[in-house]
Amino acid sequence: MLTIHDLNQYYGGSHTLRGVSLELRQGEVTTLLGRNGVGKTTLLKCLMGLLPVARGGVHFEGRDITRATPHARAAMGLAYVPQGREIFPRLTVEENLLMGLANGKASRGIPGYIFEMFPVLRDMLRRRGGDLSGGQQQQLAIGRALTMRPKVLILDEPTEGIQPSIIKDIGKAIRTLAEGGEMAILLVEQYYDFAESLADRYAVMARGEIVKAGAGSQMQADNVKSLVAI
Repeated sequence: MLTIHDLNQYYGGSHTLRGVSLELRQGEVTTLLGRNGVGKTTLLKCLMGLLPVARGGVHFEGRDITRATPHARAAMGLAYVPQGREIFPRLTVEENLLMGLANGKASRGIPGYIFEMFPVLRDMLRRRGGDLSGGQQQQLAIGRALTMRPKVLILDEPTEGIQPSIIKDIGKAIRTLAEGGEMAILLVEQYYDFAESLADRYAVMARGEIVKAGAGSQMQADNVKSLVAI
C-alpha cells in the first residue's frame, strides 16, 4: 500500500536518512525500532510531507506522492499520530475528534468503532482535551486519526509515558485495526515487548539506515532486542 524507496534526507550538514527502503502492506502492522536519534521520527515526517526528501521516493497505492503536500496526503488516506500526541487542549474531546473530519468525510460523522475501542472518549466527550490524563490523551489522538477513516495509520511511540492498562487497550486497538484487513499500520516504538507483540513485520534503524528487517515472528531469533537496547 505504501512503498518507500531509497529515501534520503539532510538536516543542515547531517545526512539524517540514508537510502531508507520500506514497504507497508494492507492488513499488517510494521514496527520500526531503533534507539533515540537514529532518524525514526524524521522518516515519519518525510512520509507525511512535513520534511522535504532530498532523494528517493514515496509511493501510495502506486501513485508517486514524494512531493505531495501534507494535506493532500491526509486526503488520500494517510493518518499520523505524532510523538507527544499534539491534541488541542482547549477543545473538547468531541471537537478534537471532529477535527479529523477535515479531510472531507464530515458527512459520515465520527465512526462508532472509535468509541468501541476507547469507551472513555464517549464518556468524556464534553471534557476539554487538556483535562484528560496522558493515556486518555493518547487514545484521543489515535481516535482523531481514525476519524478520517485512513488507509495508512502512522503511530510515533504511542506508549511513551502511558500507564500499563492503557498500553494494553492501545495494543488491542492496533491489532483489531490490522485484522480488519483494510489498513496498513506503521508503528514506531522503543518498548520492545509491545512492538514484538504486534509486529507482522519489523525494521530496525541505526544512524539513518535500515540495518535489519524481517518477519515479526522472527524478532527473537534475529536478536532484535539487542539492537535497540539502550
